[in-house]
Amino acid sequence: MTAVVDTNVILVANRQHLDVSDDCVVSCAQRLQAIMAAGRVAIDDGYLILREYQNKTTPHIGSRPGDAFVKWVLRNNANTSRCDQVKIEEHPERGFETFPDDTRLESFDPPDRKFVAVAAAHEEHPPIAQAADSKWLAWAPALREHGVEVEFLCPHDIQGFDAKKKGRKGKGQ
Repeated sequence: MTAVVDTNVILVANRQHLDVSDDCVVSCAQRLQAIMAAGRVAIDDGYLILREYQNKTTPHIGSRPGDAFVKWVLRNNANTSRCDQVKIEEHPERGFETFPDDTRLESFDPPDRKFVAVAAAHEEHPPIAQAADSKWLAWAPALREHGVEVEFLCPHDIQGFDAKKKGRKGKGQ
């Protein structure tokens, strides 16, 4: 089981996202623990993803689940049995060569494009674990058509955030 892990999964596991449910926190922490126990993570070979993880966590002093995961990635990033370093090349318009050339993805957040680029460039096209960024709901169908799956770890929370952004009440709200 290989996965690309969006930074918000780590932040949710660390309880650094105040608006998510306890179930979402548990789901994210469990996904990170599963990767550390028996899975693999895919990152870019230029360490853009790893640098973002480090900028938003305290892996050397923190004891939260997300911090533990970042520490694990730091220790294992050169271990080819636990971590795949994927080569991604920059592109002037799309951000990265392997980011899909698709008009439906033109509004995709530039900082998040590296996760898609890694998943698309990886030979297995691992899913991108996503926690609480509701914008990914709209992009997921187009990404799927390009061979990139999004694994929504907190479907109830993310649908609620999406409904709130669109001015509707979400289920359970």
